[in-house]
Amino acid sequence: MAVEESEPVIGELEREESLIAAVRHIVKALGPNKTLTSDAKKILADLGTRLSSMSIPGEKEEGKRGQGREGGDDHDGGGVDDDDDDDEGLSAIEERLSVIHEKIMRWEEDQSMIWDLGTEEASEYLNAANEARRLIEKLESLHLKKEDQEYEFMQRAYSVLQTAMARLEEEFSNLLIQNRQPFEPEYVSFRSSEEDAVDENSIISIGDESIEESLQRDSVSRAAEEHIIDLVHPAVIPDLRCIANLLFASNYCQECSNAYIIVRRDALDECLFILEMERLSIEDVLKMEWGTLNSKIKRWIWAVKIFVRVYLASERWLSDQIFGEGEPVSLACFVDASKASILQLLNFGEAMSIGPHQPEKLFRVLDMYEVLQDLMPDIDALYSDEVGSSVKIECHEVLKRLGDCVRATFFEFENAIATNASSTPFVGGGIHPLTKYVMNYLRTLTDYSDILNLLLKDQEKEESISLSPDLSPGTEEDSRSQGSPCRVSSMALHFRSIASILESNLEEKSKLYKEVSLQHLFLMNNLHYMAEKVKGSELRLVFEDEWIRKRNWKFQQHAMKYERASWSSILFLLKDEGIVVPGTNSVSKSLLKERLRSFYLGFEDVYRIQTAWLIPDFQLREDLRISISLKVIQAYRTFVGRHNSYISDKIIKYSADDLENYLLDFFEGSQKWLQNPHRR
Repeated sequence: MAVEESEPVIGELEREESLIAAVRHIVKALGPNKTLTSDAKKILADLGTRLSSMSIPGEKEEGKRGQGREGGDDHDGGGVDDDDDDDEGLSAIEERLSVIHEKIMRWEEDQSMIWDLGTEEASEYLNAANEARRLIEKLESLHLKKEDQEYEFMQRAYSVLQTAMARLEEEFSNLLIQNRQPFEPEYVSFRSSEEDAVDENSIISIGDESIEESLQRDSVSRAAEEHIIDLVHPAVIPDLRCIANLLFASNYCQECSNAYIIVRRDALDECLFILEMERLSIEDVLKMEWGTLNSKIKRWIWAVKIFVRVYLASERWLSDQIFGEGEPVSLACFVDASKASILQLLNFGEAMSIGPHQPEKLFRVLDMYEVLQDLMPDIDALYSDEVGSSVKIECHEVLKRLGDCVRATFFEFENAIATNASSTPFVGGGIHPLTKYVMNYLRTLTDYSDILNLLLKDQEKEESISLSPDLSPGTEEDSRSQGSPCRVSSMALHFRSIASILESNLEEKSKLYKEVSLQHLFLMNNLHYMAEKVKGSELRLVFEDEWIRKRNWKFQQHAMKYERASWSSILFLLKDEGIVVPGTNSVSKSLLKERLRSFYLGFEDVYRIQTAWLIPDFQLREDLRISISLKVIQAYRTFVGRHNSYISDKIIKYSADDLENYLLDFFEGSQKWLQNPHRR
């Protein structure tokens, strides 16, 4: 049967023949050279494989004269040529098929892996399989009918090729598995902060120290985080590429892709296991105790950076090395191999986004949002084509849900402050745990300024906050003095609103004290604490100086009101009114004695009560003692000095110096009583 031939383009064919001959000469000349770099060897090996399916018309005739009918042993891809002369007889085809069959089928009886036995055996098998493919292409071009004898040869060749492809698929998988490189995450420049776990169980459980250390910020630069590592030994990449090229050239694309995907999917699962990322359902996450969940979140934050920037980047590189950089099949194999693993990580993020919006979780959710937002350019680049769009879309969706969770949790934090009610007063009038918690919470949130400003940005919300009737006049004054609301960041508006809510809550808590003086002492302590926290931290940039000045003025007003409520009645006893005998300038000794006795009793009573009260800040405590001394002790010293001639030593129970010393016991939080041998 004659071969149907298309009309050749002579000039183009001659140019191709010259190019092929030149390249083959280079490959044969440089192939054995031991001084070549590994990259050069990989290129030459790939070039040799690609050329194995190409030939020069007439070449085989010259080869046959020198070698007889031993075609197919040449490493450069000898065998049946696409452009052999039509006079090749049936016997030649049959003989060629028999040689191919013998080379392929003898390995079916041998359970050894061909590539384990060396390059010579591997090359011979590849060439034989390629011969079968080319023979089939030759016979298919004849458009045979079932009754043609060549048709039988073609069916036999199909069977041989199918056997060879199945074996090559197995060899391909085995090479990927046996040459997998160990993945050691400790070699990467990340460290877990699991040992820094924080107890954040309730809104009043966090004090100064714990909230300050609640987050250890990553200082590792992005450049240090990006690594490409060898997931498969580099020496076998050319072999894997050759096998893949032949499988694809033989229309076994799906089989090759599936083999690759199965092996690499298992490798990715093992990577997650090494990173201690266990497979958890959303229900598992929602049921988890906060202490355990907190540790899992920190592990996730650490692992997801390694997985995306190191492992997935290296996985994409491996796929490109085997299937060709930028080739659709390369991206498709990478996506199918990695999809389950990346979705497993995203599933944890989704579970966190739909869980209860508890304020203590906000920092961890912000961390998750921050790291995923930072990784989005990497993820977009890795899953750049349509085939990877589902993964990319899911990543963006999880990021959005985490952002929604941040907003909801932040607003829940505001609500928790407003609704934090107390049925009993805080002992001693010191700094309430809620005040500490809120101010330290806000201070830690300043580390997330960019994210919070992005997520809280809502013009209608900003306008409602800036004009809210719930804000105190002081807050409105602050807003006016610092410019229009549009020039104030979203975060600043929310933080000032939270501070206002806290102040209102503290006002309500102060009413639980029976003593008016203790109400003012409590508010003085807490407002002073708020002002100092803002002044001494990054919060100063958020609240600004005018807010600080306003709170300083407020706590000083409460200090004055405390003094008035505590000491005004006692100071009245040190006035001359009521002790001077009418119509004379003399003083009634009995009335003077009664005045001093009442003063001592009043001082002792205040001493007994207010030694149990607490001013935690040393400087504030000293300042208030000095102020009391200037008003009370100085008035006592002046009163006694003015009436010294009417007062005997027996009447003086405490000297001014005694009272000065007793003032040092005030506001220490430890109740005391005055004991004096002269007490009457």
